[in-house]
Amino acid sequence: MTQTKKEIFRADYQPPNYWVRWVDLAFLVEQDHTLVSARILFKRNRAIMDNTLFLDGQHLSLQRLSIDGDEVAVDDLYLTDRGLLLHDLPDQFELRSEVKIYPAENTALEGLYQSGEFFLTQCEAEGFRRITYYPDRPDVLAPFTVTIVADKTRYPVLLSNGNRLAAGDLSHNRHYCKWVDPHPKPSYLFAMVAGDLAYIEDQFTTANNKQIQLRIFTEQRNIDACDYAMQSLKNAMRWDEERFNLVYDLDEYNIVVTDDFNMGAMENKGLNIFNSKYVLAKQNTATDQDFIHVEAVIGHEYFHNWTGNRITCRDWFQLSLKEGLTVFRDQEFTSDQQSRAVKRIEDVRHLRSAQFAEDASPMSHPVRPDSYIEINNFYTLTVYEKGAEVVRMYHTLLGETGFQKGMDLYFKRHDGTAVSCDDFRHAMADANQMDLTQFGLWYSQNGTPVVTAESEYDADEACYRLRFEQHPPDSYRGKTAWQPMHIPIKLALYDDTGRPLKLNRQSDTHIVFELTQKQQSLEIENVSGRPTPSLLQGFSAPVRLKQKLTFEDWAFLAQHDQDAFNRWDAAQQLQQNIILAKYRALQDNETHKTPKLFFDSFRQLLLNEKLDKGLVALAITLPTLQSLIVNMDAVDVAVLHRAKEQLVDEINQHLQVEILSVYHQNHTDEPYQVSARQVAQRSLKNRCLWYLVQSGNKEFYHLCHQQHKNADNYTDTITALTLLAHRQAPGYEDLLADYYNQWQEHPLMINKWLSIQATIPAEDTLDRVRQLMELPVFSLKNPNAVRAVLGAFCAGNLTRFHAPDGCGYAFLADQVLALDTINPQIAARMVSLLNDFRQFHPDLRHQMLSQIKRIHAADKLSANVFEIVDRALQSSES
Repeated sequence: MTQTKKEIFRADYQPPNYWVRWVDLAFLVEQDHTLVSARILFKRNRAIMDNTLFLDGQHLSLQRLSIDGDEVAVDDLYLTDRGLLLHDLPDQFELRSEVKIYPAENTALEGLYQSGEFFLTQCEAEGFRRITYYPDRPDVLAPFTVTIVADKTRYPVLLSNGNRLAAGDLSHNRHYCKWVDPHPKPSYLFAMVAGDLAYIEDQFTTANNKQIQLRIFTEQRNIDACDYAMQSLKNAMRWDEERFNLVYDLDEYNIVVTDDFNMGAMENKGLNIFNSKYVLAKQNTATDQDFIHVEAVIGHEYFHNWTGNRITCRDWFQLSLKEGLTVFRDQEFTSDQQSRAVKRIEDVRHLRSAQFAEDASPMSHPVRPDSYIEINNFYTLTVYEKGAEVVRMYHTLLGETGFQKGMDLYFKRHDGTAVSCDDFRHAMADANQMDLTQFGLWYSQNGTPVVTAESEYDADEACYRLRFEQHPPDSYRGKTAWQPMHIPIKLALYDDTGRPLKLNRQSDTHIVFELTQKQQSLEIENVSGRPTPSLLQGFSAPVRLKQKLTFEDWAFLAQHDQDAFNRWDAAQQLQQNIILAKYRALQDNETHKTPKLFFDSFRQLLLNEKLDKGLVALAITLPTLQSLIVNMDAVDVAVLHRAKEQLVDEINQHLQVEILSVYHQNHTDEPYQVSARQVAQRSLKNRCLWYLVQSGNKEFYHLCHQQHKNADNYTDTITALTLLAHRQAPGYEDLLADYYNQWQEHPLMINKWLSIQATIPAEDTLDRVRQLMELPVFSLKNPNAVRAVLGAFCAGNLTRFHAPDGCGYAFLADQVLALDTINPQIAARMVSLLNDFRQFHPDLRHQMLSQIKRIHAADKLSANVFEIVDRALQSSES
């Protein structure tokens, strides 16, 4: 487990000494090991006068190696635990090697490993070095030919990247399959699979009239849950042609499904590897959100074919070049398939609660990091979600036409190459003849900028003035002075009837104001009467906006704002203001009375039949504890939770009749569909049921039991079960037992069962969690199970995780230390849950830091976990 804890800096980037012209790999798959033979043609980089070459390699048993046919004795090689160094090399040479690897022992799930009874790979970011000796870096691109040989009975399916070239039988019941990927790719996109898998298949005809063979491979027991994923793939292929004019470029497209995967999915060229969570879905086993996530992730990995595969990253510091751009593309895809308003709100809600917290944590880093110790630690919300917001700002500034011009130029310039975030920015700027130099600061400055807005109305001149000022984040830890950002602020003004005002000579009712200076003003003339401003519409920039609006102003916007996001946000501001007021009152042993205006506003939203029901459901959903904590200091979690419960009780007291009525109105006898309309109906219905059950009224427990019994879809079933379990309503243990008996052989279903129990807000839940970990359905070796139990408890049960005695923190530390010897990537994800220690009450903060120190002091700590806890301790001392 010992790893070199060396910090790598973006400023130190150097091109490779040698390029790779082609790669020919052969795999001989046995049950207990795999032999990997490699033929690689290298050619020296003429720009670098250095004839040495370092080949990355870890956990490899080198059997033999030759250069241009001349055998090199293993004892004569300079071998380390990181790879091997070759020197005095010719300008061009062919390297041949053979290594032995042991996939069944590979619990880190990087490189070639075993999942169930089949073998598969995960090479991003640096897993290929666990397969063979190679310059395992993203700027080395080459075409690959791959031959796989294995027992035909045990491993009838043999897959790799590209197109199938040949297949046939061999002696001793073996067979082979040969694959050729004509598109040069970096090693992180290599993939292979060998196993006994069933599949479904379909075809897709591209815009240029080419027939593509589509297959989804999974274990036989899951084959009936792949149809929705297949349709999602075809939807994504068609959408990418219509929206971006991007056409698929191979003869076949394969997806393989596994229960053992560190990530959500992987975009390997022509052979995507998917976590089963994001493929398997059917009416009685998947929620509406499961279906939507399947479609989104299927789309995301397909969209990588061009934004990530055809054009890839020069180095790992440029990770957002592919991930931020592709997240933006999958967000747009889902918006077109479902509700654009709901999708935008859900994305920003997640960004504000999770990514803003990351921005304020010891692991705060720019979208394009300056350094890292372990690259896997930087597959973060900042790189993905904030990176997507950076791409969205291009779109906001340039419009759809200008953005498409920039994309076209980007593909024209860089197809088949490895490039940087600046290359993408330059394409956007050059295609639109626009200076985006200042915009580049979004890639280099970490943290969440703060924008303050003040307004003034001059009745004599009928002029409305807005003054903006931008400030560095409180947590800004740059190596240079913070510089003002280029911030697009989309805005509108409303008169006292809720009608949007015309803001310029073109009679636009909204404009995009570009804030580029530290302080900047905007004047709008011909305004008769003080308007109500709606700023940062659609969340046009990932900033914290502070403005002096009254409670009445927020209520007005919640009723009248024509921008769906800002309408939702206004409702959230009302709820947040009340919860925080109650929190302060509880701390002072006082009582806070909720204004009548709040209940009036809530009622109008709830009963507004003209609004998207999905938007209504989100608007009446109270802020999560996590989203509140992000904006607070010295938080007492238990008191904050009580403040939120007080508001829930008051809503039930004032609006229970209306909530019950809306619940019944949104039942439907229609056949189940994952349509935007039906999803919205179920979302609103189940949010109403949540409020009713929170009242503790036995009548509503019975209503919940009835929904559980009569539901024709998994969304309604699991919602009812979760509500009953979290309230520990009579009969909930029997329902959980029945669920276990029905689904214990289905990991995805059991993981939901585990998460329900891990998030019960009861004092004995940690004991329950320990018991769950003793069950045969749980294993620390399975990332999905770890996330379902440890992740759910620590991230989704804040009142119990942040128990005053620190038992939750000690429990997490125990599991991190155990996980670090099995799967450092997952251990690092778990230890990150301690990163927000600075937000909490000093007593809790001390308890969290003591566990961070305990982990930091452990022997043989992986680089993954070490980097996170070391940064945390450095931050605590500053």
